[in-house]
Amino acid sequence: MVKKIGIASIIMAFLVVSITVAMAEGKGNARKGKYLFRKNCRTCHIEAGSAKELSPVSKTQAEWQKVFDNVDQLKCKDEWAKLSEKDNLDIYEHLYGHAFDSPSPAKCK
Repeated sequence: MVKKIGIASIIMAFLVVSITVAMAEGKGNARKGKYLFRKNCRTCHIEAGSAKELSPVSKTQAEWQKVFDNVDQLKCKDEWAKLSEKDNLDIYEHLYGHAFDSPSPAKCK
């Protein structure tokens, strides 16, 4: 009986871990996205830069969603193409998660 309970516990633990990993897949890393945004985007998107000043609070979550749905229409689409899909997802998580209307908007630009 104890052996059956032990096996059942191991199976349950495995299922919980598997489900958690499956749910986490597809989401980017906002912390890495912040770094990538500063490294790749802020070089142009700053005050007096070559592109419009931009920060997470520059747009609402819906507006960021629209931007990322239409990346191929941006003036800097060639720069986006240089980034991996994972890097793009990380930047999206940072911008979307700290947008003007998000539960935790960015506190500074």
